Amino acid sequence: MKNIDRIYINGKFITPKGTEKADIISPVDGSVVAQLTYANESDTNDAIAAASEALKHYSQSTIKERTTYLQNIHNEIMKRMDDLIEATITEYGATKERAKWSNMLAATTFSSHISILEHYPFEKKINESKIVMEPVGVAALFTPWNSSSGSIAVKLAPALAAGCTVIIKPSEFSPWQSQIIMECIDAAGLPAGVVNMVNGRGDVISKALMESPAVTKIAFTGSTQVGKIIAQQSIATMKRLTLELSGKSANIILDDADLSIAIPMALQAAFMNNGQACIAGSRLLIPEAKTAEVREALLKAAGHFKVGKPYYDGINVGPVASQKQYDRIQQYIGIGIEEGAEVIWGGPGRPKGLEDGYYVKPTIFMGVNNNMRIAREEIFGPVLSVIPYRNEEEAIAIANDTDYGLMAYISSKDVSRAEKIASRLQAGRVLINTLKHDPLAPFGGFKHSGIGRENGAFGLEAFLEVKVLIS
Repeated sequence: MKNIDRIYINGKFITPKGTEKADIISPVDGSVVAQLTYANESDTNDAIAAASEALKHYSQSTIKERTTYLQNIHNEIMKRMDDLIEATITEYGATKERAKWSNMLAATTFSSHISILEHYPFEKKINESKIVMEPVGVAALFTPWNSSSGSIAVKLAPALAAGCTVIIKPSEFSPWQSQIIMECIDAAGLPAGVVNMVNGRGDVISKALMESPAVTKIAFTGSTQVGKIIAQQSIATMKRLTLELSGKSANIILDDADLSIAIPMALQAAFMNNGQACIAGSRLLIPEAKTAEVREALLKAAGHFKVGKPYYDGINVGPVASQKQYDRIQQYIGIGIEEGAEVIWGGPGRPKGLEDGYYVKPTIFMGVNNNMRIAREEIFGPVLSVIPYRNEEEAIAIANDTDYGLMAYISSKDVSRAEKIASRLQAGRVLINTLKHDPLAPFGGFKHSGIGRENGAFGLEAFLEVKVLIS
């Protein structure tokens, strides 16, 4: 069993002052694979002090120095890729393909920020004034358990590029992955105090970070419920905020779409990352006149999604992250049945032969209307709600009838038509006939799906303040 009993403060791995311990249980088979020692409030204050001191010098570092650090982190992550994939599978339950993709994305996020940094205009002229973009200061980065290395990278890379120092508060449910990433950062040779990491209870660590006036920026990924609490707490010290929150994304299949392409893609959008993705296309909007045809296509495509132990090749869906997640998803499947939706694939319980671990049957509901809880609330599991619409206007209305607005999907043979519909959807990203991710394009949501944007130059600017010089 792995012991994760170190935090990282002021350039060193040290024993935390906190003494509380927690078992880390693998969702693959329910076994204890690690034990984590929690940091406490005092540890967090030490990290804040280290980041504050380091800011004095790092904020004045050159672009060349920062690009070197970014490249070094990329290189170190690549050296540890096999370790990261193993940890992501064992600790989280990601499939082999997903584990490799997400950790490769983490590595390339650091290297891609080199070009962003080198081409970003930190100084520019507007009218008679000189505009100077300066680092916002000490940033606290809160990252989730469903994308540990990727979420650290998408926040840390722009923070370092901007000249900020940071305290990383990773999810206490993914400490093994976070520890490896921190070891990579340590090996990259950054000045002491620029990056710090404290792992522990969210309520304990966040209290110190949110109350400290020295922390001037918060970047948080997680649920809308917790994001609202973070936003409220930030007001007292006027912290700058980037919030990447929940989603309930609509996937609109237009009447001219090729179902042999659109339906398998729709299931991939719904079941990606074992269904634990804020961007999941969990509401599938279909032409009412094609209900029977879509049903047949769904049943055919669903048979190709293989659930199993995630370290095997050919597995599309692994276990969900914890017993808590499993119970939550089972509860929602029960709610869908009680609401009168029809289960055409999957349903309650574990798949046959996967009694150990937290495996869920990928589930497809038909006969759903947009007022049902399974259509309105983020389930965060492999559950798809199929909702019929009568015409294009109704499809747009249903898609927008949600508290969230992170992502949307459209399938159509007519891209121009799809783009017109996309212009009317309240979502931060709209994917047309694709599931591609563009790591340099801004990512974030409308409405309750967040505040601000990550990725590319937009993500860099989230860690910068604007100063105007007039002479």
